[in-house]
Amino acid sequence: MSDYDKYTTPLSARYASKEMSHIFSTRNRFSTWRKLWLNLAIAERELGLDVVTEEAIKEMGAHLTITDDEIAAASAQEAIVRHDVMAHVHTFGETCPSAAGIIHLGATSCFVTDNADLIFLRDAYDLVIPKLVNVIDRLSKFALQYKDLPVLGWTHFQPAQLTTLGKRTTLWIQELLWDLRNFVRARNDIGLRGVKGTTGTQASFLALFHGDHDKVEALDKRVTELLGFDTVYPVTGQTYSRKIDIDVLAPLSSFAASAHKMATDIRLLANLKEVEEPFEKSQIGSSAMAYKRNPMRCERVCSLARHLGSLFSDAVQTASVQWFERTLDDSAIRRISLPSAFLTTDILLTTLLNISSGLVVYPKVIERRIKGELPFMATENIIMAMVEKNASRQDVHEQIRVLSHQAAAVVKEEGGDNDLIERIKKDDFFKPIWNELDELLDPSTFVGRAPQQTEKFVNNDVKQALEPHKQYINDEKVQLNV
Repeated sequence: MSDYDKYTTPLSARYASKEMSHIFSTRNRFSTWRKLWLNLAIAERELGLDVVTEEAIKEMGAHLTITDDEIAAASAQEAIVRHDVMAHVHTFGETCPSAAGIIHLGATSCFVTDNADLIFLRDAYDLVIPKLVNVIDRLSKFALQYKDLPVLGWTHFQPAQLTTLGKRTTLWIQELLWDLRNFVRARNDIGLRGVKGTTGTQASFLALFHGDHDKVEALDKRVTELLGFDTVYPVTGQTYSRKIDIDVLAPLSSFAASAHKMATDIRLLANLKEVEEPFEKSQIGSSAMAYKRNPMRCERVCSLARHLGSLFSDAVQTASVQWFERTLDDSAIRRISLPSAFLTTDILLTTLLNISSGLVVYPKVIERRIKGELPFMATENIIMAMVEKNASRQDVHEQIRVLSHQAAAVVKEEGGDNDLIERIKKDDFFKPIWNELDELLDPSTFVGRAPQQTEKFVNNDVKQALEPHKQYINDEKVQLNV
């Protein structure tokens, strides 16, 4: 049967990076099991179990990366014994005959399956954190570049007071900074299950060490150290608490909301022809409409962000139904939801890196839209200027009201441009401020402290948040495969 006759997930086959795909790959999973068995054996020998020989440890260390033939052999064995861990114990033992009798000594299946999962979760966070740092860094540069460019603000997707393009970008960045904080917290909170035995009581290891509780505790600590973890969960059932998966997936789900919001904003701006995602020279927007420049990258972000957000419920529901020391109804769903969450996060960040590196801005379109709405927004300034010329506020208000409605009718009923200012320039009532109208309509005077807020936010808040991760920042071009 050809691979083309089988379903493959597009997460790994089409979108995700090879690095993230490797973490959750078959070879890495089973090779990590071997690493766990090796480190258990090393710690057991260090603590006085002479049955674990130096020859066994050396032989295991020489065969940590499982081969294709060994994977096939383990699969054949699993079909007989119906137990994946024991199939790999058997296969590893055939490869390392001097260690065959001590592989998995004192351990339960979750020693390898759960500890391996925790290693994968930690390693996966180590991949996505640098990517998120670079998305923030590139958006920050964009924000500073356009900190002074006035744009029409939108509330309820209706024209509102002006802001700047840089200030709008800081709203995306601020949410991503919170995501970075959450990613780092979740990553650093991940501990190891350690060596806890079948129901978490460490009874098997207590028997191995003839009732020596100190050595059992030392074994737990030493295995944790050998695997590069700072902490081990002090108590477990047969598995580590599935509540840990909630803590791991929650930040990813929250990030999905940030990514979706940013991509949606860019899609709306693309419709307004103010800002667009990168569009390659040979890219085709539509098979029928050759002129189209569809925001396919942002649409992909929105699509996959919805998927990522939904995976959080898998962790919540699974954790809530774990009976006593464990059940096995967590196994199948976790094989899907945990890799999917990180593969999807990886894809979203790669796509956002591509987008944030090549956003296209159209200042003339932005300027035209502002000119179409600014006259209405400037009416309060015009009223104040007239009052300073000793006009009655009520009289000015009435004159502005009448002219504004006339101009609005031209825009809405005739499809014309907003001609309120031309009407004011032709009305002798407003003659005292005719020479001030250009100043009163300067868009830069309507953006408040947006430029200053942007500059301070990037140079203070963003800089401080990225400082611990500055070694990850780069200018590498991110090219999407599809």
